[in-house]
Amino acid sequence: MRRYWKGEDPADRDPLALIAPLREELRRVDRSGDREHLRPRIGPVARRRAAAPAELLGVFAAIAVLLAAIGIYGVMAVAVVQRTREIGIRMALGAVQRDVLALVVRQGLALAGAGLLLGVAGALVLTRGMQSMLFSVSATDPAVFATIVGLLGAVSLLACYLPARRAARSPLVALRHE
Repeated sequence: MRRYWKGEDPADRDPLALIAPLREELRRVDRSGDREHLRPRIGPVARRRAAAPAELLGVFAAIAVLLAAIGIYGVMAVAVVQRTREIGIRMALGAVQRDVLALVVRQGLALAGAGLLLGVAGALVLTRGMQSMLFSVSATDPAVFATIVGLLGAVSLLACYLPARRAARSPLVALRHE
């Protein structure tokens, strides 16, 4: 049992391998009874119960990312729809569809980028409370942060591009929009 205190992590070992050392320790401490009746309680059900909170947290995290993506798409789509008349006027005055799309996407991504920066800063501040709940990953893991920022950046790009493309198809349709 003292191996744990010398730096060995018991989580890396098979739980069933701990039965014999536990029996020996019980015999050393209490010589009055036989401890052969001890049975491991670590089976499929116990393992499942231990993994359930982590799986549930993962499901909630996936739902949070999905809701963030839907929210970003909704906000960006509404912002582009509100500019449909402006897009139509620009195109009627001679702007090329590609330039209008680039303008709208650039401005939309600037807003999304500001939101992502604020979100990352807030997440870095709030991760201190999560550090005790994480075991094999750091609360400030750069790969996780980069993945989420990349995912939400791609959603923002798509959220700007699709409505802007729809609005930039024809200046007459855009001018008649409202």
